[in-house]
Amino acid sequence: MYLTLKLVHVAAVILFLGNIVTGLFWKAHADRTRDPRIIAHTFDGIIRSDRWFTLPGVALIIVSGMGAAGVGGFKIFATLWIWTALVLFGISGIAFAFWVAPLQVKLRDLARGAGAAADFDWTTYDRWSRRWEFWGLIALLTPVAALVLMVLKPT
Repeated sequence: MYLTLKLVHVAAVILFLGNIVTGLFWKAHADRTRDPRIIAHTFDGIIRSDRWFTLPGVALIIVSGMGAAGVGGFKIFATLWIWTALVLFGISGIAFAFWVAPLQVKLRDLARGAGAAADFDWTTYDRWSRRWEFWGLIALLTPVAALVLMVLKPT
């Protein structure tokens, strides 16, 4: 049972981190076009992929991780690498819920409302985009740090 839970946990981490990384990639790719229609379409896809991959990945990571820890005999709050990883994962969730997700919607809606690239409010887009990238980096780096802790299991 432990190995099955661990397998689900690792697969969920791959799904979760992979979706975050590809979202950052596709946003950068769309930004290079300087076409508001492509940017809006890209953010629509990122938002949809968060619903389909990131959020279910979070649920699977938590359930399978807690299950594996329980079955494996790990005391969650007495095992430094587990609770530190949980804190880092929580920071990622807070960054996503309070900054990344709302900014994605604002950026998408701003791009959707543009008629042509010449009419687009690039100043606002660039300001919001830098915020999205900052909080997105936090939402990515904290679970990567948690992954490092989970693999290396420092004492």
